[in-house]
Amino acid sequence: MYTVIGTVGSRTLRVLWMLEELGLDYEHVRAAPRSEDVVAFNPAGKVPVLVVDGTPITDSTAIITYLSDAHGRLTHKAGTLERARQDSVTQFLLDEFDANLWTAARHSFILPEELRLSGIKNSLRWELERSQHTLIHRMSEGEFVMGEELTVPDIILTHCLDWALMAKFPIVEHRLSEYHARMRARPAYQRAVARRDG
Repeated sequence: MYTVIGTVGSRTLRVLWMLEELGLDYEHVRAAPRSEDVVAFNPAGKVPVLVVDGTPITDSTAIITYLSDAHGRLTHKAGTLERARQDSVTQFLLDEFDANLWTAARHSFILPEELRLSGIKNSLRWELERSQHTLIHRMSEGEFVMGEELTVPDIILTHCLDWALMAKFPIVEHRLSEYHARMRARPAYQRAVARRDG
């Protein structure tokens, strides 16, 4: 049994979705960032946290990579060229999508008001649009980012596209809009999102 700590309206969704795709049992503790339940396992107060046999794992990408590796599904095998390509796309998404969205969030409501720079969001929006153009040339011709099977980058990309729309950062590539709709229709994604309202 795994324990996931964090709110669904955060990167915690990535972990819940991966667990649902893998069909694994887990407990979900809905706890806000920096709350006592979170700080007890992660002094930085960030979510998500996955507790495995009493040991906490932090960072959503590390968690979903661990889960896919541990269960031998939804990933390419470590040490293969396919895995190197998968990890490269994962890193691209973290650098070019997640980082821009996180910076926008910090300057919208996370940083103290006197440190926020509202104008920065224009450059971040431009960067995210440029990154979308680059990404579609790195995606496979299959249904998923890496080909015919959902893998770690799909979880990250779908969450980032969700986040972009919430932040009013447009999805400018039609192919990504179609991809996003397909991913959001997956039953496992729907079950994970339902925990937000459960």
